[in-house]
Amino acid sequence: MRCIFSLISIIYLSFTTISCAQEEKQQALPQQDLTNPLLHKDVEAQQKWVDSIYNAMSLEEKLGQLFMVQVFSNQDKATKTKIVKLIKDQHIGGLIYSKGGPVRQARLNNELQAAAKVPLLIGMDAEWGLSMRLDSTYAFPWNMTLGAIRDNALVEKTGYQIGEHNKRLGVHFNFAPVVDINTNPKNPIIGNRSFGEDRDNVTEKALAFMKGMQSAGVLANAKHFPGHGDTESDSHKTLPTITFDEKRIDSIELYPYKKLIKEGLSSVMVAHLSVPSLEPRPGYPSSLSKHIVTDILKDSLQFKGLIFTDALEMKGVADYVEKGIDGNSTTKMPQGGENDLKAFLAGNDVMLMSENPEQAIKLFATAYTDSIITEERLSHSVKKILMAKYKVGLNKYSPIGIHNLVEDLNRLKDDLLYENLMENAITVVRNKEDILPLRKLDEKKIAYVSFGDDDGTPFYEELKKYTKVHHVKAEKLDELLTKLQNYNTVIVGLHKSNASPWKDYKFKDQELVWLYEIARTNKVILDVFARPYALIDLHTVENIEGIVVSYQNSTIAQQKSAQVVFGAVAAKGALPVSTGIHFKVGDGITYNSIKSLSYGLPEQVGMSSEKLSKLDSVANYAISNQMTPGIQLLVARKGKVVYNKNFGKHRYEGDDKVKFEDLYDVASLTKILATLPLLMELEEKGAVSLDTKLSKILPEYKSSNKSDITIKEMLSHYARLKPWIPFYAATLDSVTKKPDAKYYRRKYSPNFSIKVAEEVYLRHDYPDSIQKIIKDSDLLSRQRYRYSDLPYYILKKYIESYYDKPLDELVQEHFYQSLGANYTTYNPSQLFSNSQIVPTEIDDYYRYQEVHGYVHDMGAAMQNGVGGHAGIFSNANDVAKIMQMFLQKGFYGGKRYFKTETLDKFNKCYYCHRDNRRGVGFDKPQLGEEGPTCGCLSLQSFGHSGFTGTYAWADPEEEIVYIFLANRTYPRAGKNLLLRENIRTEIQRLIYEAIIE
Repeated sequence: MRCIFSLISIIYLSFTTISCAQEEKQQALPQQDLTNPLLHKDVEAQQKWVDSIYNAMSLEEKLGQLFMVQVFSNQDKATKTKIVKLIKDQHIGGLIYSKGGPVRQARLNNELQAAAKVPLLIGMDAEWGLSMRLDSTYAFPWNMTLGAIRDNALVEKTGYQIGEHNKRLGVHFNFAPVVDINTNPKNPIIGNRSFGEDRDNVTEKALAFMKGMQSAGVLANAKHFPGHGDTESDSHKTLPTITFDEKRIDSIELYPYKKLIKEGLSSVMVAHLSVPSLEPRPGYPSSLSKHIVTDILKDSLQFKGLIFTDALEMKGVADYVEKGIDGNSTTKMPQGGENDLKAFLAGNDVMLMSENPEQAIKLFATAYTDSIITEERLSHSVKKILMAKYKVGLNKYSPIGIHNLVEDLNRLKDDLLYENLMENAITVVRNKEDILPLRKLDEKKIAYVSFGDDDGTPFYEELKKYTKVHHVKAEKLDELLTKLQNYNTVIVGLHKSNASPWKDYKFKDQELVWLYEIARTNKVILDVFARPYALIDLHTVENIEGIVVSYQNSTIAQQKSAQVVFGAVAAKGALPVSTGIHFKVGDGITYNSIKSLSYGLPEQVGMSSEKLSKLDSVANYAISNQMTPGIQLLVARKGKVVYNKNFGKHRYEGDDKVKFEDLYDVASLTKILATLPLLMELEEKGAVSLDTKLSKILPEYKSSNKSDITIKEMLSHYARLKPWIPFYAATLDSVTKKPDAKYYRRKYSPNFSIKVAEEVYLRHDYPDSIQKIIKDSDLLSRQRYRYSDLPYYILKKYIESYYDKPLDELVQEHFYQSLGANYTTYNPSQLFSNSQIVPTEIDDYYRYQEVHGYVHDMGAAMQNGVGGHAGIFSNANDVAKIMQMFLQKGFYGGKRYFKTETLDKFNKCYYCHRDNRRGVGFDKPQLGEEGPTCGCLSLQSFGHSGFTGTYAWADPEEEIVYIFLANRTYPRAGKNLLLRENIRTEIQRLIYEAIIE
């Protein structure tokens, strides 16, 4: 007892400089002080509850309230038993959770709360929300990432939703936000946890975060007082020193605290730091300093909320105990609670993670008996703790509900916010020659090179949605440089681990050498998926045209960064820190979206994910009932793809599942994807008009029965043309019904050069015969709506004659290459493996083989695979680009393809009054009950369908693009069950039902 008393006396004498006035100030319960952030709106009820609980407590129960003990929800039984004992015997006031899963934590928390006489105050380090995602990434971005966002309303929303997470899990105090101003890039413990280095930006972000979280009913905690931002030491391992003078600390480190305290900050965590200008005793932790905790925080800053120590088990404080009264000598001593007592006497209210809470409470009791801890001092802190418990609702404690807990912590609204935060954070810091966003894709040959120790696959896959991008790899630099000679643009991604904010973020020396060499010979865009400090190691950026900081390597960060690179998402962010000599805090080049398709969640554009999920059922129903072996299905709204899924396989048999990059024969979608846009160009040029007659564009038609047919009539299917002519039938042997030797050979030759299938070559001059057959064909007896392929044979000839180039080359040069539609082509087998091309039919009437990689339509096949009406192969993503370009009145990806009035001219029903719904080339919604759509969309909408089961539709009114690709003709065309059961239009109906705003 004598030893304990001696130690207490030394500790007490160290704090005798506390004046009577200061002690009196501490004693007063701030129940009437409206600046007290712990006050409940019902002050009287709160005061009554606090007094009743306090007055009923024994001394040991009061002392126990001052301690918050660490708990792991995945800890062993023996440790849990020890915690229960602390709660029952030592009456500890709170718990801080870390590690483990939410359900385990909730169950354990309910069990531990049941053991407590007074409900426990629960805390947690959830600076970035709770890690509940299936891919083990954090629920929200790190503070450094948030620091790059210019819109503080988003940060406030983040604080609110993190607060909701905490509240659902029974957490009352979140030890956030970090308000350290990270002015030292080498800081090992703060770094990504800080909002940045600019005091105003840090303060604004912290204030927004605090307001959001506290409005959700969870109390905030600003840390680490007085400021942990400018140090190169880790307080978990040693005691860091802050060397600045008092004036600097007041103007920088303390700045955020002043602002947050005025706005109702609930609590502060005091750091373990050596701050000589504020506490002269050598190596003396700030958390034990009366001058720092009481004189500065409580008196000077007038803070009335709860004051927590940082973890008292950390080496930054645990290794140091004052030996002499003069404070000039420190030495290691056995730990028995003396640091806890010193921290309490310094002015702290809650001793966090004491090394030995049992011994500390005994020491406190002795100090109380010896009047070193006065009743007024004890009541001051304990009543503050009880006030906090009342404010968070512990006066009416109820256990955490386990049902739906995981679902409640993995909410769609959190995913939405995460996407929005990343879109706003990604920062372009260099944009030489306006290389960003990438435009003129027809002039780009793009390679992607991956650096770092983490996966960059999501970034690469997202890049490929915009244009052709090759992942180039090599073991040696010279090999890599040789490969990159074929490219004029190289995107280099530095991918560092996203597992925690403390992971390594630097370039390796070899990577820097390789980067400089690549940049010396190629145009380079560097994208850094790590903290921005990685850029400090760049000796020069002169040869690097574009630099993007994406902050984190999460899947969403990678996807959104690719969208920023291609201008689908605007560049908005600003650097929260300086990165050496090249870039300063606040730097950030902004640019608007260039109206390429972006990708995200339905709710971002006013649609319901849950309702859109019904599309899955319809698609699976179609496949299980053998209406088609497979489907690609895409929905976009307001320029954002919000649903993009694949179903089924290439064939009913086999393992070749449908993938995003698989190509489908889109059949008659060719009409609006190839022929129509080329004709629209010619109309804009004045080469033709909608009233131009056939005899004018093709002189051979002057003497035909079609000489006066106009382009408008033809493309409105109102020209009395036959619906279809089976050109192939005349080339079959009349007896065997197989290709006649007069027209076909099994091997290529100059005279038999049109390959209609494997080992089937048609005579080179037969396309001329097709044109003659069409010209000489009879017209229908009367003028009425009758769908026909023949106009597109005719227009193909005209367009090719006008440009003196084949149609397949023209559409690539005029549209597909610049649109980045690199999966859209005629004759796909020339560019892609058949494993990537979906087969369309087992032909038993013409080619007598599986039609795979060749156009299904016989007439198009007889034109060497290039028809004006059929022949295009594509995937859903590419078709959506073209339809989006139409929807945006001819503008896409920073390029104007058509004037607005041109689209309006072609997307018009000229013969509606004659019961013909068609536009000029485009199909339009039905005029009556039956037709090509669900009947639930605007008359401004337009699109087309294809024989193979394809469908593409765009609606300007709701800004929706809908793509359905299938091979319903496999293995036999037979009955069109997709059409009979209205599968495509039923999906369309469900899409419109999913609109929620």
